[in-house]
Amino acid sequence: MNTHEQIISAFNSYVAENESFDQKNIKAAAARARKALAELGKLTKTRRAEIQEKKNNLS
Repeated sequence: MNTHEQIISAFNSYVAENESFDQKNIKAAAARARKALAELGKLTKTRRAEIQEKKNNLS
């Protein structure tokens, strides 16, 4: 799975957990939502670097 797909997966996970926390008041979902957001932060930095590298290698 490439970085782009991992970002989509992490975002979908965040959305599901956030919904569980906000609408169903599931306390454990808050920690899982925060974990998904942390993963998104890491993945976005990685993807930004990939895009920059590809841009720099274009003619």
